Amino acid sequence: MNRFAQLLDSLAYEPSRNNKLRLLADYFRVTPDPERGFALAAMTGALSFAHAKASLIRALIAERTDPVLFAMSYDYVGDLSETVALLWPAPQTERRNIAAPSLSDVVHGLQQADKKELPQLLASWLDDLDETGRWALLKLITGALRIGVSQRLAKTAVAALGGKEPNEIEEVWHGLVPPYLDLFAWVEGREDRPKALDPAPFRTPMLAHALDEADFDKLDPADFSAEWKWDGIRVQACVGTDEEGRRVARLYSRTGEDLSKSFPDLMEMLCEPHFGDATIDGELLVLIERQVQSFSTLQQRLNRKSVSPKLVMQYPAHIRAYDLLAEDGEDLRELSFVDRRARLESFITRLGHPRLDLSPDVPFDSWEALAQARHDPASVGAQDETEAIEGIMLKRRDSIYVPGRPKGLWFKWKRDPFNVDAVLMYAQRGHGRRSSFYSDFTFGVWKGAELVPVGKAYFGFTDAELKELDKYIRNHTRNRFGPVRELDFSTEQGLVLEIAFEGLARSTRHKSGLAMRFPRISRIRWDKPARDADLISTLEGLLEQGLRRSPPKGLGD
Repeated sequence: MNRFAQLLDSLAYEPSRNNKLRLLADYFRVTPDPERGFALAAMTGALSFAHAKASLIRALIAERTDPVLFAMSYDYVGDLSETVALLWPAPQTERRNIAAPSLSDVVHGLQQADKKELPQLLASWLDDLDETGRWALLKLITGALRIGVSQRLAKTAVAALGGKEPNEIEEVWHGLVPPYLDLFAWVEGREDRPKALDPAPFRTPMLAHALDEADFDKLDPADFSAEWKWDGIRVQACVGTDEEGRRVARLYSRTGEDLSKSFPDLMEMLCEPHFGDATIDGELLVLIERQVQSFSTLQQRLNRKSVSPKLVMQYPAHIRAYDLLAEDGEDLRELSFVDRRARLESFITRLGHPRLDLSPDVPFDSWEALAQARHDPASVGAQDETEAIEGIMLKRRDSIYVPGRPKGLWFKWKRDPFNVDAVLMYAQRGHGRRSSFYSDFTFGVWKGAELVPVGKAYFGFTDAELKELDKYIRNHTRNRFGPVRELDFSTEQGLVLEIAFEGLARSTRHKSGLAMRFPRISRIRWDKPARDADLISTLEGLLEQGLRRSPPKGLGD
């Protein structure tokens, strides 16, 4: 456990991607099985523990420290794991010579201990570890490592052990389980490549790069196809037949999470015999009367442990297909996008199911024409679904389907965001490397003489701007509510933030009655008085007008 803790500590303070990669590769190279496999599982989110929760950690520290001291410390540190690791009292004398648990000891213990045994077991580990070890243990339990390591980076480090490409790891990943003994044996040349036995495997999706206006000078419109970027969630619908002839169907999120139980209406479609064996890459949406609904409507179906027939009827799920990755046992990913698209069109036409349709092409013959379509989707056939469109997807016509985010093949060109000037109302400490700064901001607009909250933002500012915001918050606090600070604001004082956002929806959970989609801070308006911030009527007007955007600027303007 100590070696794993040292790795996490080093990664948390290392800003360079290449140096993080080196740290990971070195760790995997010198650490034996199964320790390195469980470390890999922790960093890729493959570990979960039924009874080990943050509430257990809070209960244990409450038995050992003064609650006021803990509250003050947690408010200052801003991270539960770090606070408890620092406050945990020194062990009794008779435990000081007991060896610290290994990572595999911890994983097996958390998986096997029942709810009654776990408090004593966790307390004994915390007694036996130093501060860094305690911090790593608690991070492992909460699942919030926050060390700046993505799944892709961890897999890249594993690939480096045997001179393999990261995509080779991706290809076998979803048929493996921790501690990945077969994976490391293959990478190090001791065994053959692991066999994929899952008849309906998740295939790592191909992702797009954001399109910059400077890219247009390097790209030829004739080389690309365009389609809408829909405001839902990316999914894979996978159907296959196992060795005993049984059909297996699953619905995956873009990260490989199995969503099947949450969408019985879609699973009914996938399990129909004439669907065949296929893997479809598409967008999960809610369609009512053949019209795509807002993302806030889709959220009524997300993260549900149980799904009632009434919910299915009120919010019918739908897949809008982008790509066909496999059909009847044939892997289609090596085909060009144009060829895969033709196969997909044929598949959907043959199936003819109301819960599955094709994401339409966006016609264009120049970048200027595409810019106009992006600004006004209705002008090229989007009709009443305009507000469900986030932007444009550009795909090279000759592109094969490559896991990850390859350069130069696919681009996303999102519609220009809306902007509003709002007043900073509340602030809360961040997490991870931001735990010492106030970096979670709630902002509002004027409703008469009152400010009403309309959203929260966590990003959009530089590190230098974060320090300025943190200083402002500390110097302009009016009240404290636990970890939250209420700031001084009125028509005569307050800090105005220019907020960019992608959309608006009605919300009964917010006092303003509105909720923003993807808000972020685009500018700090130190120069603007709080009384000049926008009114709630401005946002209401945007919503009533269908969030119409200003006409597009010419490319290169």
